Order: sequence, then C-alpha cells, then structure tokens
Amino acid sequence: MKKTSSPLLQPRSPTLILLFLTAAAAAAMAAEPEQNAAAQEAAVHIVYVDRPEGADAEEFHLRTLTPVLGSEQKAKDAVLYHYKHAASGFSAKLTPAQVEELKKQPGVLQVVPSQTYHLHGPESGTHQGTTRTLGLM
Repeated sequence: MKKTSSPLLQPRSPTLILLFLTAAAAAAMAAEPEQNAAAQEAAVHIVYVDRPEGADAEEFHLRTLTPVLGSEQKAKDAVLYHYKHAASGFSAKLTPAQVEELKKQPGVLQVVPSQTYHLHGPESGTHQGTTRTLGLM
C-alpha cells in the first residue's frame, strides 16, 4: 500500500504556515486590549491649580476637570478631596491619558501621582531610640 500524506502535514505547506500566522495574529490582538486597559488604569493624582481670587475652590476644581472627563457628574465622581487652604487643588482618580489632557487645562499648575510617606520605619514604631518630643509639652 502506498502512503499518501496530507498537504497540510507537509513541512513547507503554505496552508500550514498561513494557518499558524493567522492564529499568532489573533492571539496578539486578543492580548492587546488587556495591555491597553492596564495602561489606562486610573490612579490617584494630586492636581495643583492657580485658582482665581474669589472663585469657589470646589466649583473651580470641577470646572477644570469636567472638560477632561466629559461631564460634571464624572468629575464629581472622580474627585476624592478638595484642597482649599494651604494650597488649591484636588485629588482624583485619573488615567494616564486624562492626566496628560488635564495638564493642558488653564489654571493647572502641576499634576503628580499621590504618594504615601510613613514617618516610622518597619521597626517598633520609633526612630531607633529617639526620645525627643515635638509639640507643646
């Protein structure tokens, strides 16, 4: 009996190569939205603004953020805190694209990622034997 082999199983079959390349392209396209979603993940940023004198801080903050997010309600939902005393600004959850757009808005001085600093190290909560007391005692 003569063995016949399928054209798909031949090592240099163009059909097999095309099938492989199509599957690889589909896998790459499926992974791309996940990468874009990770790049667009929102993080908390502090936005420092130059608020006009006499303007209500919260209203100015929302007017600054609304064009970036598309609506006043989305701006209200994104803002976590309004800074009104020592500095004027607000904290909000923003994607990298929103941060770049917000930097272009009039009155925005700086947009920085929020960071948490701890006063004590991982030891017992003291600064290695420091006994100096700060405050009014």
